[in-house]
Amino acid sequence: MIDNEIREHIDKISSQMRRQYAEMLRELDLHVGQDNLLCKLWRENGITQMQLTEQLNCEPPTVTNMVKALEKKGVVFRKKDPEDGRVSRVYLTEKGIALRKPVEQMYRKQQEKLLKGLTEENRVLLNQFLQQMEENLR
Repeated sequence: MIDNEIREHIDKISSQMRRQYAEMLRELDLHVGQDNLLCKLWRENGITQMQLTEQLNCEPPTVTNMVKALEKKGVVFRKKDPEDGRVSRVYLTEKGIALRKPVEQMYRKQQEKLLKGLTEENRVLLNQFLQQMEENLR
């Protein structure tokens, strides 16, 4: 019975976090998922759409649609690879670079809310448990 309770807790937490992230991202004119794409570009600007697809674990059309939407907002732009014209690379604009700080602040705020009342020791244990659970699903 406890296993089912754990699954239910994870489902509820995931659903609530996604809903709250959606509300906070809306204030930045972003949608859930677009922040993850931006995080990849903040780490490595100019990666290919195929690399984004692999890193985000999404289907290529999903990434294409996200990139198009972010292009319309002036957050990213695409440029053909100079060595292979079949490949498109995605780059951040100044607007995309400027979104990093507010998105990271949003992440920190949400994480602190989620972990409120947990000791540092419990946070470390929780992180270890979650890593193990993630590995179990691979």
